[in-house]
Amino acid sequence: MPTAPASPDPTMEAIGQAVTEGRTGDTLSARQKLLNLWSAIGVTGDPLHRCSLAHYLADLYEDPAQALAWDVRALDAADAVTEQRVQEHHAGLHIAGFYPSLHLNLADAYRRLGSFDAAAEHINAAKEHAPNLRQDAYGAFLRTALDEVAEAISRRDTTKRSSAPGSTA
Repeated sequence: MPTAPASPDPTMEAIGQAVTEGRTGDTLSARQKLLNLWSAIGVTGDPLHRCSLAHYLADLYEDPAQALAWDVRALDAADAVTEQRVQEHHAGLHIAGFYPSLHLNLADAYRRLGSFDAAAEHINAAKEHAPNLRQDAYGAFLRTALDEVAEAISRRDTTKRSSAPGSTA
């Protein structure tokens, strides 16, 4: 498991601080901090910053349509991130490892909106990328979530999963 970032990155640190704040329950403040950072980064800013920020910001919205907009931005940004850039940020990370979670979030948002064909496309993409997941607790968590979302898609269930990010259940 990686031990330290390759170099300090104030933007990634600010994203991490906002994410921590959101996970401790202050979602409104965390969302505002991330939106302010998004404005500073801009739509043509560093793709790693945009991907990370959008990915986490999506989790701060209860409305699946709002989450979906940020999930799409995260995937678009990931497609622009180079392996070199990821390695500059953290030597233990690989861009391929981002895709299972990005597609999972898209599948879940589409599912919650009742767009089951789009949800199925993204859950299949997430499963195709799943071998890139690390063999650790986070990887196990994502594999379980993949199964949960796939099952919910097959049932045509639009309710929020109790294990979804931001859930209080």
